[in-house]
Amino acid sequence: MRLLIALFVVLSSLHAAEPVPLFIEGYAGQRSIAQGEEIGIHVSTTAAKYEIEVARLGATREVVWKKADVPGAAYPVPEDASANGCRWPESVRVPSGEKWKSGYYEVVFRAADTGGKWSHRGKRSAESSAWFIVRSAKPGRTSKILLQLCSNTYNAYNNWGGFSVYAYNSLSNNQGHRVSFERPGPSQFARWELPFVQWAEKNGHTLEFAANDDLEFRPEILAGYKLVLSVGHDEYWSTPMRDNLEAWIGKGGNVAFFSGNTCCWQVRAEDGGRAFTCCKQNYHLDPVFATRDFKTLSTAWSHHLLKRPENELTGVGFLWGGYRKSHGQFMTEPAEYEVHRPEHWIFEGTELKRGDKFGGKDTIVGYECDGCELSWKDGLPFPTFKDGTPKTFEVLATCPVRWHPDDAEWYEKWEIGRTGAACLGLYTRGGTVFTAATTDWAHGLMGGDATVMRITQNVLGRLAK
Repeated sequence: MRLLIALFVVLSSLHAAEPVPLFIEGYAGQRSIAQGEEIGIHVSTTAAKYEIEVARLGATREVVWKKADVPGAAYPVPEDASANGCRWPESVRVPSGEKWKSGYYEVVFRAADTGGKWSHRGKRSAESSAWFIVRSAKPGRTSKILLQLCSNTYNAYNNWGGFSVYAYNSLSNNQGHRVSFERPGPSQFARWELPFVQWAEKNGHTLEFAANDDLEFRPEILAGYKLVLSVGHDEYWSTPMRDNLEAWIGKGGNVAFFSGNTCCWQVRAEDGGRAFTCCKQNYHLDPVFATRDFKTLSTAWSHHLLKRPENELTGVGFLWGGYRKSHGQFMTEPAEYEVHRPEHWIFEGTELKRGDKFGGKDTIVGYECDGCELSWKDGLPFPTFKDGTPKTFEVLATCPVRWHPDDAEWYEKWEIGRTGAACLGLYTRGGTVFTAATTDWAHGLMGGDATVMRITQNVLGRLAK
């Protein structure tokens, strides 16, 4: 009996010594900092020590800072982490150098060990990443072009902790209404903006960078620039963001939206920008709804209660746009633009003629696209201007797109089965605003499409002067 007890004690001690799972995750304490400022990094890990590497992602991946043997500690995940953040303590501070280029910076966490003391031996490793943006300490010093990254969209889709603002990737298919930036989770930079940045930097275009909500909390930076860019999937905007950018346009500032589904949903920044609320289809659950002061209601910008369709900013909107090569819409047809007004300066040097098409090889029209209500005369499209599209907007190229029927069930302005059109064009109201009206414009830059590259060069060259 004593022998059995002794054996049980030994086996129990071996079991107790089994290693816990190895993990490491973290996030940056801010979306953006200016050159020369420090940023706090918050990390939770079961590793005793770990390594941090910071690299700028652009034409090349440039490592700018590393630190090894950082003491590790594991912290609990609050049940409300998706909405209110992790509240982990700061683990390390990264001092950005004054010579660091403005840009998107990837923070890579790496941990490794050799398993358990008595069992489960073997080398283990864990790796994850976070991100932050470095702004120019003197806006406009190295470039008159500001790329404001779609950081709100990154946060909207992040389901770390259980919830995003989407049902499809949230716990039990329950859509969240408030999402925190202060939690781990990937960005979408590599999918949307990075291909544009790589092309631009390889072709002699210097860019300076900011986060979406820098337009809200630091609008004074706009004074240093001639051109503001939106690239990829710039879906979530607040009232102050719009107010500040539209005021800047009115004073002569230029904007180029190489993006689609742009400014579709209104968000409301909370806790100093550490989180935002977006109730989307469930706008009646937004506390603002009960006040009947709908200016900041967190739903679609084109909703009748807001009375501020995104067309007023971008020239186009998702209500008259839709999907192509996505959500079952136009899955087999080419994702290309048809040219309507080839004499416009946008097409200078392309040798395109009316009726020519471009971009199909690289599927530049999709997966989400914006348009405006059109009337056709002599085979040419003209805005009706009934949907908020500015009176000076010119439609230069189009491609048929369509909503998925499920998107329309809650929306009173939707006409089931309607085919809209992605509308590439521009307007002038103080400054000039160009829109490519598609999330996937950069596909053409990646694929080396000569027409897409020339149009992009024309826009940057003219509007950044």
